[in-house]
Amino acid sequence: MSGHSKWSTIKRAKGAADAKRGKIFTKLTREIGVAARGGGSDPSMNPPLRLAIDRARRENMPMDTIDRTIKRATGQTGEDQAKFEEIIYEGFGPSGVAIIVTALTDNRNRAASEIRHAFERNNGKLGQIGAVGYLFNQKGVITIKMAKAMAEEIALDAIDRGAEDFTILDEHLELIASVEKFEEIRSWCDSMNWEIALAELAMIPKIQVDIDNRPAEQVLKLLDRLEDLDDVQKVFSNADFPLAALESYGSGV
Repeated sequence: MSGHSKWSTIKRAKGAADAKRGKIFTKLTREIGVAARGGGSDPSMNPPLRLAIDRARRENMPMDTIDRTIKRATGQTGEDQAKFEEIIYEGFGPSGVAIIVTALTDNRNRAASEIRHAFERNNGKLGQIGAVGYLFNQKGVITIKMAKAMAEEIALDAIDRGAEDFTILDEHLELIASVEKFEEIRSWCDSMNWEIALAELAMIPKIQVDIDNRPAEQVLKLLDRLEDLDDVQKVFSNADFPLAALESYGSGV
């Protein structure tokens, strides 16, 4: 399981996301608005919007909030809207861990300054475009909550349907699919009424880097600081975290 997904799964299981519900809604609202502005208000004809709505619903965002966001973004309310653009930042964390940050911002200078500051204050360094991007591939990631006894059989069914890989961790099954197959696999999981904990396009490392407990905690602290920034949407790394470090760090989140 990718380090990003493993950490996200553990935080969700511990309820850590609930403490940041307002911040999560703000990020999801931006994502929905940008997707609607770029591809129209009909989710059936706009896959990025459909994916953003699905994520928002899994975070229990009210449907009327989603509808208002789409209407504002597509000019149906007559309100002036801030113009957000997506920017990708690349950098290094403790022990040379590669990190990719995706941001949606209406102020490039602010976003770059805050992200650089987070790196520097947590033993990392913001790099140039292309510094670590070659170490990752964009893939579809679907994490399903289910009994471990069922996971392997379902994973093999998913492989038959076009999934590329899978990992089983405790009560979660993570499926990896190509960008082209992602929506098909996600729709299949949804049709089976399985509990989807995570479904997104993510930057998956080609090779993960093993790190010890102490640097693992430093990397996790940096990832959390980056994720907590208003302009930051997602953070990915190639760190392979020891499970003990994740559990220990997660107990304090």
